Amino acid sequence: MSQALVRIAAGWLMGLMLAVAGAIVAVHVVNDTIASPQQPVREYLSALQKGEGGKALGLLHASVPQSNAAMLDGSALQTAAARISNVKYGEAQDRGGNQVMVPIDYTIDGAPLRTEFLLERSGTEWLFFHQWSFVPSSLPVLDVTVVNSNEATLNGVPVNMPGGRNSFAVLYPGEYEAALNGQYFSAPPTHAILSGRDVPAAPLNLLTQATDALKDAVSAKVKEFLDGCADEADKRQQLQPDCPFYHATNNRVVDGTIDWSITEYPAVSIEPFGGRWVVAPLDGKARITARQVDLFTGSPGEISVVHDFSFTTRLDIDADTVKLTPLLSY
Repeated sequence: MSQALVRIAAGWLMGLMLAVAGAIVAVHVVNDTIASPQQPVREYLSALQKGEGGKALGLLHASVPQSNAAMLDGSALQTAAARISNVKYGEAQDRGGNQVMVPIDYTIDGAPLRTEFLLERSGTEWLFFHQWSFVPSSLPVLDVTVVNSNEATLNGVPVNMPGGRNSFAVLYPGEYEAALNGQYFSAPPTHAILSGRDVPAAPLNLLTQATDALKDAVSAKVKEFLDGCADEADKRQQLQPDCPFYHATNNRVVDGTIDWSITEYPAVSIEPFGGRWVVAPLDGKARITARQVDLFTGSPGEISVVHDFSFTTRLDIDADTVKLTPLLSY
């Protein structure tokens, strides 16, 4: 009877030892997985890729500096994190004072990058499981400028650019793209990859240019002005009309024979200058044909002369309206 009890007790003891060993292993497994310092980093990256800015900020324990917050949530944030791939979480490295550094290696657009996150042990749960949280910090800021515009797009979101510049608080890691795609003005996209709080990205500078639509609109108005000027000069039979072109002669021109035509219309070039958009001087050619009489000999003759001309204009753009004012000097 005593031997049976011993065997039973030994069995219970073995089972208890195995249970304790299993519990110890389970605690280690949990602390190395869902209770590991890598877990908050996984949750943070997941929030970025889902565009959940509030959750990401809460996890990161980051303060937002005085800046535009348009990139901190929704599609703008989701776009910033969309190209993060091949993520590998490194081993936590002790930094003393219950703090560890968790590195992640990843790629954005094929470029290998690394970000290091500093976390601290914030407590335990159920006596055994560690709790980790990010060490509080401040978000980095991305500066954006645009030539002669008060608006742009950043990660596909329209943003205000007062005075042609603005600063945006951003979460990291991520990729940010600024562009300007207006009807009359545009700028090629420019990119910045932000891999960490202490690795500031270079400012995004948008070099605005006049679009073909604006150049075509200005060219049409220049043509309209010159053709109208030539027609009016024909109606009034003027050698020196209120136009960029004129003809001078000492002979008598036969009334009713003067005919002006534009043989070469100016090529339009629009550039930024002094905070405005200016049209470069417009150079072209105009032909005058007429009959004339030599005042000294009385001999009749023909006039057929091509004159070079040049003039400047003032360009005003209001929403979808393009206004061109010729500036003529005599």
